Order: sequence, then structure tokens, then C-alpha cells
Amino acid sequence: MQDERLVISPKRPKGDDGYRTFSIRIKEELVERINAVSAETGYSRNELIARFLEYAVERCVIAGGKKEEEGR
Repeated sequence: MQDERLVISPKRPKGDDGYRTFSIRIKEELVERINAVSAETGYSRNELIARFLEYAVERCVIAGGKKEEEGR
């Protein structure tokens, strides 16, 4: 006879998946713009915000910082 046991592994605790949840405060107009992009592309608002933040952080230059001086 086949083994019909259901094996359930323990769930990883929140935060153990490499993601972190936090809240932000942004203008209503920006929320509306993000919602419009979400509706047009099919990406969730959360997915878009994460992509937008990644893009900005990778291209951010701090005035007087090392990255700015290296680019000269």
C-alpha cells in the first residue's frame, strides 16, 4: 500500500524570506499615478514600488559623496 501521509514543513518566520515590511507616507497624487501604472501593466502596487525603489537606489548619487567624486 502507498504511503499517504501529508508532510508539512514548518513555516519560515516573517522576515526570514529576505523581505521586510514597513509603511511609507506619500502624496495621494503619487498613489494615483502608481495605481494607474499598476492597472496598465498588471503589476501590483507593491511590485512596482519595489522596482521603482531598486531603480532609484542603484542610480542615486549623494552630493559630495564617493560615487559622485568617482564619476568625475
